[in-house]
Amino acid sequence: MARGGFPGGGQGMKDLMKQAQKMQQDMVKAQEELANKEEEGSAGGGMVTVRVNGKNEILAVKIDPEVVDPDDVEMLEDLIMAAVNEALGKISKTSSDELSKLTGGLNIPGLF
Repeated sequence: MARGGFPGGGQGMKDLMKQAQKMQQDMVKAQEELANKEEEGSAGGGMVTVRVNGKNEILAVKIDPEVVDPDDVEMLEDLIMAAVNEALGKISKTSSDELSKLTGGLNIPGLF
């Protein structure tokens, strides 16, 4: 009766484990590199810009003085929110694209 398992017996399993370990090391390195990447979002035709890093931390917020109107604080709040969301969306896409290159498009739950 044929036994199940990997072709080549234990060697196939060892090779698979080596590949998994290498992928894990590559993922850790990629995540460290992504933490240092930066993206910028803007709103109001560049009146508000926000820069974020791969850890989803806001690094800078720039507001053109022309957009500051004490009688319309709500508009400024909306512009800041839009710029932050755009920047976070960009860094999220960058992270996803970079990690997908490593996994070859594999959908590994809990990875991202």
